[in-house]
Amino acid sequence: MPKNRRILLKNRPTGLPSPSDFELVEGPVPEPGEGEVLTRTLFLSLDPYMRGRMSAAKSYAKPVELGQVMTGGTVGEVVASRHASFAPGDVVVGQGGWQDYAVLPGALLRKLDPRLAPVSTALGILGMPGMTAYVGLLDIGRPKPGETVVVSAASGAVGSVVGQIAKIHGCRVVGVAGGKAKTDYVVEELGFDAAVDHRSPDLADALAAACPKGVDIYFENVGGATQKAVWPLLNDFARVVVCGLIAHYNDPTPPPGPPMLDVLRKRLTVQGFIVYERSHLQADFLRDVGAWLQAGKLKYREDVVVGLENAPEAFIGLLQGKNFGKLVVKVA
Repeated sequence: MPKNRRILLKNRPTGLPSPSDFELVEGPVPEPGEGEVLTRTLFLSLDPYMRGRMSAAKSYAKPVELGQVMTGGTVGEVVASRHASFAPGDVVVGQGGWQDYAVLPGALLRKLDPRLAPVSTALGILGMPGMTAYVGLLDIGRPKPGETVVVSAASGAVGSVVGQIAKIHGCRVVGVAGGKAKTDYVVEELGFDAAVDHRSPDLADALAAACPKGVDIYFENVGGATQKAVWPLLNDFARVVVCGLIAHYNDPTPPPGPPMLDVLRKRLTVQGFIVYERSHLQADFLRDVGAWLQAGKLKYREDVVVGLENAPEAFIGLLQGKNFGKLVVKVA
């Protein structure tokens, strides 16, 4: 009989997580109840928000309890179903977590058509990261043709889509990424107008040179030195879309904030958002991004790690910027 391998949260880390904060255990494959579906995990998504779920600090979502399976989006194949909308062999996307098998409410699953796109894209450009980019830029950033958009973590799952959608809307797009390979990628492959290496000792000067007319929209994924370099360049009535602050996720204390007097003087709009609170926009997202993808207007890159047992190390690498593109684990 098959076993269900699960990766549990063993300790609440201080600073950067370590492999010892996770525990791999084996147990029986669970059985679905009424209205539920048993799925075998094909792909597991690894995302920066998971670091927050490892902490007991108050946040927008409940933390993972010690001894419980790490949370995460999954693409899985239906093995057994007690829900009328799903049958064995269907491929679905849901929140199966870091495990081989998961029992999930059928009402929270979305069926995928493998003929339309690789199913792993439901965890990336056609999933939560893609929708985060779409909603954050269009619903909060409100780009206008000719405006300058700066995107941090520009080669990542969210940032890469933000920049490409901004180009579709006629903006000048400047990406900030780590290392020459990533800055070259966002310009040469994704079509950004310019890119700056956040590791550069002259980051502020390089960013100012890339944004001669200032910055109208800053899509914030990182914080830290990048945020500090962008802030003086913000134009009057600029919009700052706060999606993530990965540079600070391992900080034991909150970072000092930007000079808030500028918010008043420049009449800035600074807004954080959580994508699931805008679920009413999912149909628009799937329609528009799906069409742009089919038309070749959007490109994506995946960083695939093979084996559930390698998820902790891959996740730790994600927090250090070692991945290149959307990070997924191929489980089965």
